[in-house]
Amino acid sequence: MATEDAANLNSALFGSDSREGVVGCDTSGVVARVYRRVGDELLTETVEWRPWLAAAARQSFPNAREVRLEGEGYCWHSTFDSTAAFHEAREALRQRQVDVVAPGSLDRQFLMQTGITFFKGMAFDDVRRMQVDIETNTLSSANPDALVLMVAVSDNRGFREAVSGSEAEILLRLNEIMLERDPDVIEGHNIFGFDLPYLAARSQACGVPMTWGRDGSAPRAGSRRNLPFGGITRPFTPVYIQGRNVIDTLFGVQRYDVGRGEFTSHGLKEVAAQLGLSGPDRVYVDRRQMDRLWKDDPGLVRAYALDDVRETGELARIVMPADFFVSQMAPDSYQANACGGTGEKINLLLLREYLRRGHAIPNPSPPRAVAGGYTEVRRTGLIERVVKCDVESLYPSLMLSRGIAPASDTLGVFLPLLKELTARRLEAKARKNESAGTERATWDGLQASFKILINSFYGYLGASFYFNDPDAAERVTAGGQEIVLRIVSELERTGSAVIEVDTDGVYFQPPESVRTPEEEERYVESISASMPEGIHIAHDGRWKVMLSLRVKNYILVGYEGQRIYRGAALRSRADEPFGHAFIGKAVDLIIGGRTGDIRDLYLGLMKDIDQGRLNVEDFSRRTRVTAKSLEGRSLQRAAGALSSVEQGDYVRLYRRGDGTLALMEDYAGDEDREHLKDKLYKFALRLSPLIGETFEQLCPNPRGRVRKELAGQQSLDLFE
Repeated sequence: MATEDAANLNSALFGSDSREGVVGCDTSGVVARVYRRVGDELLTETVEWRPWLAAAARQSFPNAREVRLEGEGYCWHSTFDSTAAFHEAREALRQRQVDVVAPGSLDRQFLMQTGITFFKGMAFDDVRRMQVDIETNTLSSANPDALVLMVAVSDNRGFREAVSGSEAEILLRLNEIMLERDPDVIEGHNIFGFDLPYLAARSQACGVPMTWGRDGSAPRAGSRRNLPFGGITRPFTPVYIQGRNVIDTLFGVQRYDVGRGEFTSHGLKEVAAQLGLSGPDRVYVDRRQMDRLWKDDPGLVRAYALDDVRETGELARIVMPADFFVSQMAPDSYQANACGGTGEKINLLLLREYLRRGHAIPNPSPPRAVAGGYTEVRRTGLIERVVKCDVESLYPSLMLSRGIAPASDTLGVFLPLLKELTARRLEAKARKNESAGTERATWDGLQASFKILINSFYGYLGASFYFNDPDAAERVTAGGQEIVLRIVSELERTGSAVIEVDTDGVYFQPPESVRTPEEEERYVESISASMPEGIHIAHDGRWKVMLSLRVKNYILVGYEGQRIYRGAALRSRADEPFGHAFIGKAVDLIIGGRTGDIRDLYLGLMKDIDQGRLNVEDFSRRTRVTAKSLEGRSLQRAAGALSSVEQGDYVRLYRRGDGTLALMEDYAGDEDREHLKDKLYKFALRLSPLIGETFEQLCPNPRGRVRKELAGQQSLDLFE
């Protein structure tokens, strides 16, 4: 690679500024403050910059300098003498409905213009990371009796403290800790949804400002926005602390679990237990009894809260490194990168490099539907000896091997970025395979997140970004279908039975001659050798049994008994626990060749429901409060339960006999048992493809209706 090309690639990836150790910035004025960590010392530097925007036509703003960029599109670049002048110009253009390239975040603008990025030259634990967890007597700060009982604080330099006393004393001590420990990052599990809003409300009630910013300012709530991950979005309200990054490990867990679906819950305790982070002496308490426990045994609550912050810190080391390392590249704060979509990060890299080289930003192509990947189920039921082979980064590999890039990328930035990121993902994957324990989990999270990022290059082509290209996206999907069908053909030619095909991977039962892990590896390598140059197929797992229902809905059982559930048709985190337990036991019976015993299991549970023998925890459903649930008929059914909660909160609800909803903690022996029996039937119905023709005899409908009436209704919405 020529020296100039290498320099351009380095700038495109990491920004043109070589400054190391940046952990925060304050861009409230045109002289920005940049906070740098050099060892244990924090340095504050000032950097001049100017807010900017790019428009397709000349605008001639007062207090602005305007230059013509090379190329066509958004070619008039204006820089402003003040942030106020920029906001005024952008608002005027909005009123005139003039489309411009103008990031709303001043931090993002500053980083894009200067080429500075966070954390260059730093490892994950080089930054000062603080964990915060609050214990309260109510779940809502709007409750008249709301009270902060204690706040646990720890950091990655060995500090641990359980702060108690009056609320005013707690808040004042937290201010002291922020000043003394000076964290670069503040971590918490659901810190945006609970801890910070609750503390802010109690701070206002007590008249004690939270001086958590590096300049002594209070945390500031931003505008409500959507968090994208795994093809869906969820609303949240970000909180900003001047000079620091706020990281919600709940979001990190949700991103980490995209494509895995391994966690039965995203709650801190459950995830920590599944990842092996919970120590043998870990303290658990009933959150509903917190007020009483604090009065009767405050030492127990302190131990519980300190365990929470310890687990939060350890969890962050597993689920957050990907966003940390991406922040060394993408021109945004660590906090913003942890809350943004992967496609937007690619967009920022391209925008920064084009502007650095004085080139116009192209007009995006009109989005249109693009054909998806190839999916098919060829076998259902219980299948033994199952292997999965997976094309390593199929779509990125096709783009690289076939030179598929946006037509508007005239500077040739897209593919070199993709190539470098792909190399980094493969390196992280190799490090994962060489590691064990927590280190292995960290590398696994990193390689999986890089995989999501580089796979987003394909999604970027078909989305509404500046360098999109739906025609190029379609060439990628067509090539993907061609490759995966070629894999299927080669597997069948060599004696394998294909079970399921999904975009870039194939589940199959290998030939009888292929039995051991080593034989499977060699077999998959032989299939890979038959593929075109640039396409590599890897052995991606082996299972003792696969229970296949339909496309993307199956259960995998490992040789050591571990299980993976895929697809909402089998299990959803919103399902009632008694349904999960039933499905798990029924699957045991199916695997053990005792399908007929499902009848006793089913009828026994039906009787327990009818006679009120289930615990309220068994049939309460974890539900996120949405705009829909706070309006119309839904609100009428849940008015009592939702009177003290806000949109976006999670609550545990059950359905009462009169059809209304109530909080789990308000249970009064009044559950809707007919509704629960309907739910049990529908849980059983999910397994009907595995049970077969005897389903109606083993799991009779409690209402006596024919099965087809319910076949398309796999779950009941509490707010129906």
